[in-house]
Amino acid sequence: MAFTAKDVKELREMTGCGMMDCKKALTEADGDKEKAVELLREKGLATAAKKSGRIASEGVVLDYVDGNVGVIIEVNAETDFVAKNEQFTDFVKAVAKTVAVKNPADVEALKA
Repeated sequence: MAFTAKDVKELREMTGCGMMDCKKALTEADGDKEKAVELLREKGLATAAKKSGRIASEGVVLDYVDGNVGVIIEVNAETDFVAKNEQFTDFVKAVAKTVAVKNPADVEALKA
């Protein structure tokens, strides 16, 4: 079954995958979007397994003090581009503040 550029665009919007990945998936699935989504999911699992061995060696260490509670937190990323990004450092600051305010006994208590 043939597919159009509109089909590729729709699949891309549905999955968040790249245009060429969507086109290849639609080609393999003979234009069937549901089957293409499943193929992309399978590929995503393979990609995730491949990435699991990577080391996140770039990151930031921040501290935050709230009253009598102090927090030192380290969050790592795979690249320095991410680690130096303002949104990333803002995220780390927000996590540190949350930990200080909640003052959990351990990570499990923080998750609750």
